[in-house]
Parts: sequence; C-alpha cells; structure tokens
Amino acid sequence: MIETTRHDLLMNRREIFQIAGLGMFGGLTASSLSPEIGQAAEAGERPPAMPPLNRFPRMMQEFFTEQVRQVEERSLARKYGLQTKADAEAFVASIREKIQACFGPFPEKTPLNPRVTGVIERDVYTIEKVIFESRPNFWVTANLYLPKGRTAPAPGVVGTCGHSSNGKAYAGYQAFAQGLARLGYVALIFDPIGQGERLQYPDGRGGSRVGIGVPEHLYAGNQQILVGEFFGSWRAWDGIRALDYLLTREEVDSRFVGVTGNSGGGTMTTWLCGVEPRWAMAAPSCFVITFRRNMENELPADIEQCPPKALALELDHDDFIAAMAPKPVILLGQEKDYFDVRGLKEAHARLRRLYGLLGAEENIGLFIGPDYHGYSKELREAMYRWFNDVTRVSQAAAEPELVIEEDQTLWCAPGGQVANLSSRTVFSFTREKSQTLAQRREKKTGDALRHALLDILKMPDRTGVPEYRILRPLPNRNHPYKRTLSYAVETEPNIWAVVYYLSGEPWMSRPPRLGSRALLYVPHLSSDAELREETWLRQLIQEEAGVPCFACDPRGIGESMPNTCGVDFWDPYGPDYFYAAHSLMLDRPYVGQKTFDILRVLDWLADSGYTGIHLVASGWGVIPATLAAVLSEQVVQVTLKNALTSYTGIAETETYNWPLSCLLPNVLSSFDLPDCYRELEQKKLKILDTWGAAGG
Repeated sequence: MIETTRHDLLMNRREIFQIAGLGMFGGLTASSLSPEIGQAAEAGERPPAMPPLNRFPRMMQEFFTEQVRQVEERSLARKYGLQTKADAEAFVASIREKIQACFGPFPEKTPLNPRVTGVIERDVYTIEKVIFESRPNFWVTANLYLPKGRTAPAPGVVGTCGHSSNGKAYAGYQAFAQGLARLGYVALIFDPIGQGERLQYPDGRGGSRVGIGVPEHLYAGNQQILVGEFFGSWRAWDGIRALDYLLTREEVDSRFVGVTGNSGGGTMTTWLCGVEPRWAMAAPSCFVITFRRNMENELPADIEQCPPKALALELDHDDFIAAMAPKPVILLGQEKDYFDVRGLKEAHARLRRLYGLLGAEENIGLFIGPDYHGYSKELREAMYRWFNDVTRVSQAAAEPELVIEEDQTLWCAPGGQVANLSSRTVFSFTREKSQTLAQRREKKTGDALRHALLDILKMPDRTGVPEYRILRPLPNRNHPYKRTLSYAVETEPNIWAVVYYLSGEPWMSRPPRLGSRALLYVPHLSSDAELREETWLRQLIQEEAGVPCFACDPRGIGESMPNTCGVDFWDPYGPDYFYAAHSLMLDRPYVGQKTFDILRVLDWLADSGYTGIHLVASGWGVIPATLAAVLSEQVVQVTLKNALTSYTGIAETETYNWPLSCLLPNVLSSFDLPDCYRELEQKKLKILDTWGAAGG
C-alpha cells in the first residue's frame, strides 16, 4: 500500500530494502559451517554490528560531473563556432530537431471538449472555471482570467505552475495571472498533473497517497520510462493543449500569445519554447541555468526536468529558448535561488550571442531579482514590462493591487478533484500501453534476445582486460571466510567495481589461479553487509566449498554508494535517483552501466582462468546480473534471490516500490525479464523467491 506522505513512502521503501538484502543473520550455527568459514554467530544471533564498507562515496558524483562537463564543452564548441546569420539559422533548425527527438512524437490532437463550470466576477476582470481534455478523458483544470471592458481581442498568456500543492490557486501563481488580466491580457493558468485538482493518487481526503507534486511526478513518471514515455512530454502536451484552448477564445489576439511560469512552471515554459512554435513571447522564471551547474551543485531535478537523450544530443537549457529565436524571451531568476544564478547568466550569454547573429540581440532579456526562489513581485513586473514591449497592450508595468482567492473559490471540478469526473490517470495510460506492447512483442531467444539487450542497454565496447588496484587488507569483517581481499576493477575510466575475494589464508596478491570454476555474487545493496548478514548466501557459499568465491559491487551501491545531494540514499529524490535520471539524459541507462561493470569483472576473472562462473545475485542486483548472464558465455550457472518477476508487473501495477535506477527505458517495446529467465534455464537457473512490483 502506498503511504500517505513522502516521508512515509521513504520509510516504506527503506523497510522493503532491509527485507531485500540486509536482513537479520540467523539460521546457521558454528558447527554447521566448514572449518575455514569464519566466526559465525550462534543460531539466531547477529554478528557484531558494522557499517557497510563505502570507500568510494563520491565516485558517481565525480564520474557524472565529468560526463556532463564533456557534453557542455562539445556543445559550447559548436555554439561559439557559429559565425554568420546563416550558421545561426541552421543551428536553430538543428536544435528543434534534437528537441523533437527528446520529446516526440506527441499524440494526435483529440477534441478538447471544453466546459466552463463557473464564473467569478471581480472588479476589472472575470475568472472562468474551465475544464478540457488534453487526451481522451484526461481532464485539465484551468482558470481563465478575462479583462473587462475590452472591445478588441487581447494578447493571451498561458501560465504554467511550479510545484505548489494547490497548483493554480497558489498565491504567487494567482498573482501573475491576475496581474496580467488587470493589465489587459487574457491569462489561462492550469493545474499540473499531480497538483491542485489533478491528483493522480488521491486519498479521498483531499491529499495524495504518495505526496503532492514531486512525489506524484516521480511515482507516475518513473513508471512511464518502462513503456517509452517521458513525463515532461505529458506536462508539455497539457501546455500545448492549453494554448489550443486559449486560441479558441474570441477574446484572444492570436498574433500575441505568450507563456510564463516559475520553478517547475519555469521548466514547462522552457520546454514549451522548444516544442511549440506558436508563441510570440516567453518569460521562464527560476529555472533556466545549465545542466552542468545542477550536476556540480548536486541538485536533483524532477523527472519532468530530465529529458531523455538531452545530454547525449548535447542540449542544454538555453537550447530550448534558442528554438524560439529570434522571438522575444526574458530569462528571470533570483540572486538567492538554489538554481545557481551563474548558470542563468551563462545561459543568457550564449543566447545573446545567438540572437546577435540573428540580428535581434534586443529580443533576449535577463532580470535577476534580489530574493529567494519564487515568482516575486519584482520578477512579475519584469515580465509585465517585457510582454508590454512586445504587445503594446499597456504602458503600465507596476503590479496593480491584487486580491488572492481561496482555493475552493477557484475549483473547477466537483469537490476540487478531476477524480470526481472519472478522469483517467497517467498510470491507466501506462498500463494500457504496456498491454499493447505485450501484444505486439515477440518472445525473443538466443541471438535475437542478446541483440535486443545490447540495443536497450547501450553499453560501450569491451576490449582488453580491465586494470585494477589491490586494496589494503581489512580487519575481519565476519564474512564467510576468515579473510577478504579487495580489488578495485576499473570498468571504464574513473569507475571502479569493488570485488572481494574470500580466502581461508592470508592473501595480498593478484587473484589466485585455482581452475576454471568460481562463484561471483552481485548484491542487492552491499556485498560487505550481505556476505556478513545473509543466511541463504552463507549457506550457498558453504555448498560451494572449495570453489573460489568472489563478490562484486557494481557502481552506485555498496563500496560506491553515493553520499551526495544532501539527502539520504533512500530518499526518492536522493542520489540514487539523481544519477539514474542523468543516465537517462546521457542515453546510458543506469542498469546498462551496472551490467557493463559485471561483464568487465567477468572479463577480469577470465584473465585469471575463471571461465565457468556461477553467478549469484539478489534484489536490485538481480537485474544487471541477469542481463550479464544472458550476454556472457562465461556464466554457466545462475542463482537469483528475490528476482523481479517482470517489468510488466511494475508497469501494470499502480503501487510499486522499485527505484528509477532499476528501470530500463522503453524495455517493454522489446523484451521483458521472463524472456531472460527462460534463456537462462540452459544455465541451470535457480530462483529462490521472487519479488513483484511491491518489491517483496
């Protein structure tokens, strides 16, 4: 069951993770272990508590920072290589194509079926309560602010909301919509998915079962990855359809339609500049910086803010604005924002040069307010001035006196929730697409399956034997054998998979050459902790007595579990999510990176003669281990504990507890895990319990 709050969701996930691989040690007695298996506890007792080893806690941060820096360097080389107006025009055209590759294709437009469910009369404007369908039976709630007394059509503005729990009713967002109306604009502001009246997981008491805003976005958006959808595209599509509705109104001058929003609404404003050509002007607030600054500053971003392939295509925030060039855009920010103002100035400088080549340098503006994150009065007034310069609708730029409405006054749907209109949810579309893909998908075996894996995983080529370091011996860690030697195997530049060799004798050299057979364990979370605490694993190692035993922490867990981003690893918005999301933008799925680590460790073991590997894995580690086992001829036996039953199960279950780091983009268009399990039956596959969507 999904818990009520984000904190409770985090605790629920923690409990599942503990069940998954860091459980109580019990069931073995000292007498049941072979003599060289060290220092077991009495039956039912836990070994002395030890924090798991983590000698490379910043490895992932430094690796991804370098990746993003390299992307930025290539991007800047191209931008600053532009010399003529023709160069700039060709650049803008290419940027639009790249953005479409990230966001498209969008669905076909279907009837909006708009309704006005109520009207609020105020002194110089009215507010219409509007609902429309951006997709069939997928309702959007919006407020349309109409100035009174105009005889000619007025400029129109679509307002996009940031991560406010009450969406369009948030005071700062009411303020800019009302301010625009008082200055003579028609303003349409709509609720984002997962906020305001559009909760996807309503609890029946006005709240969300997973948490309003970011938690709902992550919960619905991460799941969409499996079927090749991007939550940011869904959010942008709502904005496109909001513009479609605005342009149906006779009160609107179609020559002058703009878009503005703050924070998450600044994100949507930026994305909409890139995907929708009909805007005449734009003003994104408190979002535009650079991907590099966010990465270096360890600042996670909502899944909607991480377009798939964006970094691989060398796109940055400024490129989405460039797609509108040379139309007028002002970038708004705050001096004290957590969105680094240096990045905002860098983005503006790049755009100013591009606009200059296009002969329209005056059309790209910048205003930095003195305050903290938010669409403050200073920023709103900068937006009014900018839009007035474009439209000439008003000479005034000072914000008139505002009257903020109660949330309920602005509600458009019965009871303030589209669920009461039987609106479809994002999940319902995800489940439907998964079912459609399953009907189309052919079961793959042999080379066809391996080619499908390679296509989805997007791994680099493997050549040669990896370099490695021999780490200094550690005090007794209460592993099954008395001594453990650690190796740091460099699977790619600056990425180290830490491999343990369990030994009954002192060992400080390269891996021993003891025949062709070996056991390699891939953990759920930590080889160190699980070798110490997992009864089933110790029993399995005992059964393999005499066979060299190794364990491997792929990147991002165990010895390289990141301690970055200022929040706990377990947080749904924490470092595990942070690097998985950047992997999507780099077009290198995190699962594929972990699979690559395992394959490189297998290459390393082969150099010592181990060509008959019994690959053992649990929990999260099952997924990359399974994929590596299908791809590697070295693996001759496979044992899996707590194997995920299927990606289909996650895609078609509303409540799930698998993180983004375990999900493969668009996997269900090609294959599913049961295809891999069937393939591994010829490698003596044994599964010791399965996990479904709930994780255990």
